[in-house]
Amino acid sequence: MTKRPLYYLMALAIPAALALNAWQSVAYAGVSRELKVLEKTQSEWIESNKRLIAGISVLSSTERIEQLAIHELKMKKIKAESVTHVRIAPGGGSDG
Repeated sequence: MTKRPLYYLMALAIPAALALNAWQSVAYAGVSRELKVLEKTQSEWIESNKRLIAGISVLSSTERIEQLAIHELKMKKIKAESVTHVRIAPGGGSDG
């Protein structure tokens, strides 16, 4: 007679374990879908960053900047001897 409650407990534990397994499978499928969405988003961001980096390198090329300066901003190159260099001595603050 003392074995009957144990049998009832085992009989209830099996469906409970199966229900828990089913719930876990549903949760795993949801997380899997979310992971795929996040991976796709990450891939899109990586491609966007690649395009932006390529654009930066094109826009910051010295040839392009020189053409803009000459043609659009009407700037001219100056000769090296026309440049005045100013040097500040180290620790060159005021004396008082």
